[in-house]
Amino acid sequence: MSLESTGYKSRRTFAIISHPDAGKTTLTEKLLLNSGAIHLAGEVKERGERRRTRSDWMEIEQKRGISITSSVMTFEHDGLTLNLLDTPGHADFSEDTYRTLTAVDSAIMVIDAAKGIEAQTRKLFEVCRLRDIPIITFVNKIDREARDTLEILDEIMETLALDTAPMMWPVGAGVDFNGLIDLEHGRFISTEGKPEAEAPGVEALAGRWADTQNQQIAASMEGLELANGSLPKFDQSAFKEGTLTPVYFGSALKSIGVRELLEAVCRFAPEPRTQPARPEPVDPAMAACTGFVFKVQANMDPNHRDRVAFVRVASGTLKRGMRLKNVRTGKDLKVANPMFFFARERELADEAVAGDVVGIPNHGTLSVGDTLTDGPDVTVTGIPNFAPELLRRVHLSDASKTKQLAKALNDLAEEGVVQVFKPTLGSGYYVGAVGPLQLEVLTSRAAAEYSVPIRIEPAQYVTARWVRVNDKAQFDKFAALHRLNIAEDRYGDPVFLAPSQWEIDRCAKDFPLLDFMATKDRGLAA
Repeated sequence: MSLESTGYKSRRTFAIISHPDAGKTTLTEKLLLNSGAIHLAGEVKERGERRRTRSDWMEIEQKRGISITSSVMTFEHDGLTLNLLDTPGHADFSEDTYRTLTAVDSAIMVIDAAKGIEAQTRKLFEVCRLRDIPIITFVNKIDREARDTLEILDEIMETLALDTAPMMWPVGAGVDFNGLIDLEHGRFISTEGKPEAEAPGVEALAGRWADTQNQQIAASMEGLELANGSLPKFDQSAFKEGTLTPVYFGSALKSIGVRELLEAVCRFAPEPRTQPARPEPVDPAMAACTGFVFKVQANMDPNHRDRVAFVRVASGTLKRGMRLKNVRTGKDLKVANPMFFFARERELADEAVAGDVVGIPNHGTLSVGDTLTDGPDVTVTGIPNFAPELLRRVHLSDASKTKQLAKALNDLAEEGVVQVFKPTLGSGYYVGAVGPLQLEVLTSRAAAEYSVPIRIEPAQYVTARWVRVNDKAQFDKFAALHRLNIAEDRYGDPVFLAPSQWEIDRCAKDFPLLDFMATKDRGLAA
């Protein structure tokens, strides 16, 4: 893989979001396959050499057939450099997904043709909406049992308040699936995913099934006629504003409609965007090199016990060997071996421009939310921690491994696997998570990567709040009254471990000069 740095305008950085089992990881593979980046797509349960082509590489991911980490794949297609971020589909890892979405400029939303908009899809869409991220929709598994096409489009419009512009139209579905009509180019795409050479136009194609006796296909043609008269045509400005989505149909597993989706990303997805920051936003055209860490992954190569910070370049050009200042610590960092990624495979990056995602090996000096720059101090914002929905106590059976436990928890918290809170009184740790699968990953990785077997036990607390100290005297009074509930996060910021929401509300009323925060920006201190 050899990437040409032709300037940030040639970059397209996007994520794929979906509910679990909608086919996101399969689509990721087929996009890579259609771009020529790989030559063999693996199935979910495959192992060995064929597994190496896939983006899910962690052992627990292979066993469960789901994505937990956010993998990055950089490849070229049609003269553009594409950075594809494959996000976790499981709801328990929504915080990691949120942080990944801060690093993209557009997203592909994958919807199961039979199930429509599902809970996790909606949550992830709302995250995209908060950042005005343009969405391209891919309705997957159209070759299986599927809902009516107009019904799917109506659900997108009603549930997500998003205008739809169908770019393809399925001819039938399931066992009656006969192919796709490419509405943009007026050509037909077969059930093998191959477009016909001629492009007779949409009307002529629809006429092929004018006398069909197949009710499924007849309904498709009626729906197409209604759609032509009622749905908007694709509009680039509305798409970039996040108010309209072009909708593609197909089957990722059979590579139907995937090439057309890839072409849509190249043609429609926006260039790198301006990043929110303090004291002022970071424009990709700025000369100063600025980047921010949106993910940290340890032990991608267990043989080397490595730690890699994933950095989205926001402006300027990052060059191998240059020195960048970590604004949080005030210390300089030499970027000796920046890397481009293809899932677990990696290649040295001599230079990267705005929009690119690079990995920077480090030994715990970089954390999620850190901003790096060779210009004036600036802090990219909008990379949050959320108050955990589960709080549990960590039990260590072997007291001789206390130091190893501290390192494991610090490393995994740095990655965002869990949040870790250390009480100011007593010993031990509490961990916070969105869902139980995070806790399973914590125990699995602590044992496999750090040789620290741990047990997760119930805690007397239900959630946590970061405490912003606007008045030290009032905080000291609060801390004296709630000594057993005070902890620190891994940055040393004060945290209130709360036994109930009622207790949080009462403390907020009794101590009005303190802020009890449900979110904390990773780039800014509490």
